[in-house]
Amino acid sequence: MSGGVDSSVSALLLLDKGYDTDGATLRLFNNEDIGINDTTRSCCSLEDVDDARRVCYKLGIRHYVFNFGDEFKEKVIKKFAESYQRGETPNPCIDCNRYIKFAKMLERARLLGYDYIATGHYVQRETDSNGRILLKKSADPTKDQTYVLYVLTQEMLQHTLFPLGNMTKEQSRKIAEENGLINARKPDSQDICFIKDGDYAGFLEKQMGIKSEEGNFVYKDGTILGRHKGIIHYTIGQRKGLGISYAHPIFVLDKNPYDNVVRLGENSDLFGDTLRATDLNWIAVEKPYDGMRVTAKTRYSQKEAKATIHLIDEDIVSVIFDEKQRAITKGQAVVFYDGEYVVGGGTIL
Repeated sequence: MSGGVDSSVSALLLLDKGYDTDGATLRLFNNEDIGINDTTRSCCSLEDVDDARRVCYKLGIRHYVFNFGDEFKEKVIKKFAESYQRGETPNPCIDCNRYIKFAKMLERARLLGYDYIATGHYVQRETDSNGRILLKKSADPTKDQTYVLYVLTQEMLQHTLFPLGNMTKEQSRKIAEENGLINARKPDSQDICFIKDGDYAGFLEKQMGIKSEEGNFVYKDGTILGRHKGIIHYTIGQRKGLGISYAHPIFVLDKNPYDNVVRLGENSDLFGDTLRATDLNWIAVEKPYDGMRVTAKTRYSQKEAKATIHLIDEDIVSVIFDEKQRAITKGQAVVFYDGEYVVGGGTIL
C-alpha cells in the first residue's frame, strides 16, 4: 500500500470478497537522501506511510512497513545509473516491479504465511485452458499498466491479485469516497519516484557522483555543430534544450558513450522499422515461434503497431514493424501483445 487511492481501494475490495487481508508499505529510500523534500512528492514520503497506516486502521487490518532499501539501491538505482552511462534510456519502474514490488514482496509474503500479494495496478489476470496465467489489459484503456508488468513470471502471476483490473480510475475514487478513505482524491504520483522534477542528469551527478564529460554535437553528415553538456543530459528524439541554432528543427538521433558524441538530425531520421531486444520474458507463451505476428509498442503511452518477431538466439529477438516507428530507444522496453493479452517483452538493444 503506497498511501495512494488505488492500493487502498484494492485492500477494501479484497476484504469485501472475504480475503484475510493486511497492508504493507515499502520503504525503498529516504527522500531527504536523494534531495527530495517530503512535502513536494506524493510517493515514498513519511506522509505516504502515514496515509497507508490510517487507511489500514480504518479498514481494521494490520499494517506492515518493509524496508527494501538495500535491494532497491542495488537492483533499481544502480542499474538505472549504469544504463544511462552506456548511452541508454532505462525504465526503472519496470525493474522495480520485477525485483522489488513482486519478487521481493512475494518472498516476504510467503515468509509471513500469506498466499497472495495484491496491488493497485490496472491490469487483469486470467487462466487459459492449459492452466497458464495470462496478463490482460485493464478494462480502462486510459489506465492500462500491462506495459510495465510484462516482466512478471508465471510464479509471480499465480500468487498475485489485481482487484482493480475491471474498473476505471474514477470508479476507484468513488469507492474510496463512499467508504471515507482519506486519500480518495489524492493526486497520482508522477515520473520516476526517486528523481526530483524529472532531472535525471542532476540525480546522476549529485546523488550518484557520475560525471558526464562535455563532448561534440555532430550532425548526421559528420559536421560538428557545437558542444554538449554530457550524454546523460539527452534522450533520443529530444529537440528542446540542445542550445544549437540551425536552419530547421533538429533532434537527438543517437548517443555514443565511446566517443562521447551526441548525433543530431531531422525528425524523419528518427523513424525505423527494426529493433533487437534481450532480457526477454514470456507470459502468454512458453516461447515465441520464429515469424510470430504480434502488436508491439516501445513506450508506455505509445499505440501498438503490427510487427513480426524473429528468433536470433535464446535471449535475443529481432522485431520488424510493418510501419516505421519513431524514436526507438535503447534501454526502453518493447512489449508484445496478442489482442488484449501480453505475449511478453524485453529490453531494446
